[in-house]
Formats: sequence, structure tokens, C-alpha cells
Amino acid sequence: MLASYTAQTLPERATVPTIYFIGVTTSQSSIRTVFPRWAEHLGLGDVRLDGVDLPLHAPADDYRRVVRFIAEDPLSLGALVTTHKIDLFDACRDMFDEIDPLASLMGETSCLSKRDGRLVCHAKDPISSGLAIDAFLPPGYWQLTGAEACVLGAGGSAIAISWYLSRPARGADRPTRIVVANRSTPRLEALARIHLEIGTDVPVECVHTPSPRAADAVLETLHPGALVVNATGLGKDAPGSPLTDAAAFPDPAVAWDLNYRGNLLFLDRARAAANVRVEDGWVYFLHGWTQVIAEVFHIDIPTSGPEFDALDRIAAETRR
Repeated sequence: MLASYTAQTLPERATVPTIYFIGVTTSQSSIRTVFPRWAEHLGLGDVRLDGVDLPLHAPADDYRRVVRFIAEDPLSLGALVTTHKIDLFDACRDMFDEIDPLASLMGETSCLSKRDGRLVCHAKDPISSGLAIDAFLPPGYWQLTGAEACVLGAGGSAIAISWYLSRPARGADRPTRIVVANRSTPRLEALARIHLEIGTDVPVECVHTPSPRAADAVLETLHPGALVVNATGLGKDAPGSPLTDAAAFPDPAVAWDLNYRGNLLFLDRARAAANVRVEDGWVYFLHGWTQVIAEVFHIDIPTSGPEFDALDRIAAETRR
């Protein structure tokens, strides 16, 4: 990553084919050093990655300014969107020439690309989050354990994870219950509407948790084996944790933080508990970026096997 912009400091135009990273603190991401090495390995040529930093819940005009720049600049090829997935979609929906079915269903965008000059909005999180889950949970985990899933947060990643885990196509290998907890109600209401439209037969409970202590109380309702996910962004996009230090994880449990960098207090609490397996967001990072790079540059990147393993090794060499 050679530059980090804001909505107000975007360049007049890109000088080489460029992909953007739209986030909050993009200069701190490992992708700034990973991308050039991946680009060389993948044979992408003279390309670059630039960041665009926007505050949480930025003004709609800022999102529209960034999307308009990408849409109108010939060498701006697309973007990965994190943190702002729902807000950007809501602010810019009328600016997209095409919206893929998952993005339309979930009301979010995690990827922008161009196809024959048309700006396309994609929701890649349902794919990348599912690939990450399947990488660290053994096949048949849900069917064998009868475990539940608890997702803390109700943004784009929470929507994607709850959708993936509740899909009828997974058959019996699904959680017996999915609990989504969030400190504000509008996002919970939106998530509930999506699951109502999908019509899943897995119970999806939306719980308002205005404080970390309220989130602690949700954990107390979970049975052994539960997957507990920090999808709030706390620990990376903002300091803190969705739980208090007194939170009691089920015994056993799996704790997954979608973050891999920052002050990961959620994982610290999980490590302090007995019999909790801890997973950070590194594999999610790998799948999230490779899915978007493949879309933006119109190339095929396998999701497993020797080629994906090579990209993993290249990225791991830069991890701080």
C-alpha cells in the first residue's frame, strides 16, 4: 500500500491499475506489505493498492464521493470494503450498475469491481466467512456436537456468517440455534428481516445487548461446544471488547475473532477461560482478500490446495 486517502484527499486519477481498501485504519493492515508480494506471485504486473480511511458511520456524501471516484476513473479497478459494508451500500445503492444477488439480499457490499466499464457491487463475506469457518471447524462439527453459534455484532459480517451457517444446503451440519447480539436495535431488525426472507429452519434469535454485561448474559445461555464470534470490530476499529472480563464461555467452546490485529481483548478473555479453542481472523483475512482480488482483476484463485497454500505462506512471512 503506497498511500492512504480520505474522502476529501482522493487523487485526481490513478496512474496505474489500482485496487482500494476502504476501511478505518487501513495503513495498519498487513495487506499493505502482502499485496505487492501477492501481485508479483499472481503475475498482475504494475498494479497498486491504496487505502481510503473513513470514520465509523461516515456521512453518506463521503461514501458517494469515494464510489464516484472509483466508478469514473479508468484505472481504478475496484475495492475491498470492510467495516463500512452496510453504510456504503445504503449510501450508494443507486450508483451501482449491477448488484449481485447476495449483496441485494444482505444489503451490503464488501467488494466493488468493474465489468465492461460497469460498476458491480458484490457481497463476498458470505463466501469468505464460510471458507474460514470450514477451515478451522472439522467436517460435521455441528451435526456431531449439536452446538450453537453466537455472533456478537450485527453488521455485514454477522449477516454473512449467520446466513452461511443456517443455509438449508448444509443439511444436518448446522447449529441448533444461532444467537445474534448487538448493542443497537436497527441492525438486529435488518438481520431478522433477511432471515425471514430466506426462510431458514434454524432458529435465529436477535438479542439487544446495550452493554458488555448484557452480552455476558447471552454467553450464559449457551451450551457446551458453542462457537462465539466477535463480529463487532471492537479490538481493531475501536478499542475494547464486546464482553467483560467476567464473561463465562461455555466449556468447551470455540472463540473466533474476525480481527487478527489490534488489542484483541475478546481473545484474551477466551484464552483465560478453561477449554476454549481460540481462532483469530487471519484465515478470514486470507479468504476475504483473495476473493476480492480474484474479482477485481478477473483471475481465478483457488480456495484451497497448493496455490492457496503458497499465498498463505507469502502472507505469513509479512505477519507482524
